Amino acid sequence: MTFSHFHQKLLQWYPQNKRDLPWRNTQNPYIIWLSEIILQQTRVAQGLPYFEKFVKFYPTVQDLAQAPIEDVLRLWQGLGYYSRARNLHHCARQVAEEYNGHFPTDYKSLLRLKGIGQYTAAAIASFAYKEKVAVVDGNVFRVLSRYFGVDADISSTNGKKQFQQLANKAIPDSQPDEYNQAIMEFGALQCTPKKVDCQVCPLQDSCFAHANDQVEMLPVKSKKIKVTTRAFLYHEIDCGDKKLVKTRGPKDIWQGLTDFPLVEFSSPEKIDPEASDLFKELQEFKPLVDFQSEKTYKHILSHQKIFSNFVTFNIAAEKQTEVKKWADSKGYRLCNAEELEALGKPQLIVRYLNDKK
Repeated sequence: MTFSHFHQKLLQWYPQNKRDLPWRNTQNPYIIWLSEIILQQTRVAQGLPYFEKFVKFYPTVQDLAQAPIEDVLRLWQGLGYYSRARNLHHCARQVAEEYNGHFPTDYKSLLRLKGIGQYTAAAIASFAYKEKVAVVDGNVFRVLSRYFGVDADISSTNGKKQFQQLANKAIPDSQPDEYNQAIMEFGALQCTPKKVDCQVCPLQDSCFAHANDQVEMLPVKSKKIKVTTRAFLYHEIDCGDKKLVKTRGPKDIWQGLTDFPLVEFSSPEKIDPEASDLFKELQEFKPLVDFQSEKTYKHILSHQKIFSNFVTFNIAAEKQTEVKKWADSKGYRLCNAEELEALGKPQLIVRYLNDKK
């Protein structure tokens, strides 16, 4: 198997077709790392504004390391996959404290950092330090699978290993960083998952999938993520000028973000405010109750489909001391509107609050 034609065509195509993205104009490992973490499971158009915000607020890894995690989560708000933000902060502190603010300069050392796997380590090592190490993401899987006719399942351990081995053989000695950028960009813009325009592809004359009419069949990916349906009933509890909120714990989605007291039901159809123990406990404060928000808020994650309703409680301001004592015993806390605005919140809560304005 020869790769010279493959390299040549990609490296000719890339300068003429690449997008002008800010992280491509630098060899600063911090900027490259930041972009790679933000773009995990995220489209460039969605991730770009977040990248710009992070660079503005935290221009160096030391700035990010010194920031409170609450501020980092708030800046990340709306991007999803919040474990990325927590790992981002942890990694920044690790670089600042263990490496004197300097990222390691080789692939194997980069793998020791929190939240950095094989792909991200390869990207930093290649783009910042020009190390000859192959990046393999979804775009690379697709290009290699179609061009070389590899039908190994990219969801399987053996399949991933086979593609990594192929990628390692394919990467050229010269310009490994440019080649890695080229093959990823080619997968993003030309060799796309659907509606592929093979007639303008510079690789069509030697592409296995094009020659054998298998473009739509490759790559092979059999694994399906099981999606769980969840039903949330949020309790928006107002006492005077303050609301009751809680910080989400480590064993569920949205760890470290702030939302309202919550009761979960087995299905959306079974949501019943009066059936919850929380509703019954709140009657002690004789609240005015608005039973249901007019609409159900639907929020889709990669592995969960969430249906949420809201019930609101207005408790007299003079009962704030009693409410605070009860809230402390439940792990809740009182905060005013300004404090709530400054906290990182799940996008579902942000949508609900925006609708009320």
